[in-house]
Amino acid sequence: MKYVPRAVLFLCVPALLFLLPWWLLVYTTLSGPAFWLGTAVFALGYLALPAGMLLGHGPRQSDAAALVGDTLLGVMWVVFTWSAIGAVARGVLAVAGVDDPGRSRIVAVAVLAVAAVLTAYAIYSARRVPRVRTVEVEIPGLGTGLDGLRMAVVTDTHFAVTDRLRWSEKVVAEVNALRPDIACHAGDLADGSVAKRAAQVDPLGKVEAEFGRFYITGNHEYFGDAPGWIEHMAGLGWRPMRNEHEVITRNGDSLVLAGIDDPTGTGLPGHGPDLTAALTGADPVLPVVLLAHQPRQVADAVASGVALQISGHTHGGQIWPFHYLVRLEQPVVAGLSRHGDHTQLYTSRGTGFWGPQLRLFAPSEITLLILRSPR
Repeated sequence: MKYVPRAVLFLCVPALLFLLPWWLLVYTTLSGPAFWLGTAVFALGYLALPAGMLLGHGPRQSDAAALVGDTLLGVMWVVFTWSAIGAVARGVLAVAGVDDPGRSRIVAVAVLAVAAVLTAYAIYSARRVPRVRTVEVEIPGLGTGLDGLRMAVVTDTHFAVTDRLRWSEKVVAEVNALRPDIACHAGDLADGSVAKRAAQVDPLGKVEAEFGRFYITGNHEYFGDAPGWIEHMAGLGWRPMRNEHEVITRNGDSLVLAGIDDPTGTGLPGHGPDLTAALTGADPVLPVVLLAHQPRQVADAVASGVALQISGHTHGGQIWPFHYLVRLEQPVVAGLSRHGDHTQLYTSRGTGFWGPQLRLFAPSEITLLILRSPR
């Protein structure tokens, strides 16, 4: 019985995504054979979405099914959003005295046109090489010898069904062009096994950074083969930061760079976040920069006096207006924010995308954080 609510949710969410657009685009505008054809198309889509998600992201891990389910999810989210806006517009037109069938047809055509244009733009936005976002962060206690330290951050690459080898190579070229002192991958490296996705991940082995390349797990590693990905990244020359730290020293000044596991790893023996363990043995006088995949982990960072936490996970919402739902779970969706008296949090929108190959009004990024000592 405990699985019933999850099963009901699994069917009800797709029903909601399809029902409103069906009402606006089919029920209120079409009749005769066109109505039944439109209804059949929506019914087929409703059945294909949960089936694709289950077969693609469940135990079978079918790439073809994942592609179908993910695409339907993204497209229908856009269509649903603009159908909701269209329903409001339909009411406004009714008040303005515009009668049916003209009112319904005007709204339906407008919704379809806007959704089609935005979907095409969102696909382009998701698949392009991310732009570099440069942010200067003042770190209290940072020695002048470390002033201007350059940290390149990629996160949420989510290498998955579609082959993004060329995209991966271009991301690496962009990172190297920044001449970072430190390179970080803040989790959600890939969806799927090492055997399936390694070719897309391997270009990361060519990232160059004087003081090292550091990697932490995200929640999606734990949906697949986290130990395998940790070992693979280590083989590429990236240091997995699993509840541990390293001291970075330049020109006589030092900081502590720490990394912790994602909370999703708690169910796997030997995994799960432990910030206390990560900072054990660290000089309490030195400022701490923490890699933690989820922004909500900042509560522990505040309690431990961390100067800067670097996170991903949110994708900036990925497809507008999903960021409103993300905000219900995470304290921040994107950007630099302050927490407590001494802790800052930088949340990246992510470098890749999860699932649907769409990014709408939530652009991906390669982040260059430039650390500054107090003026």
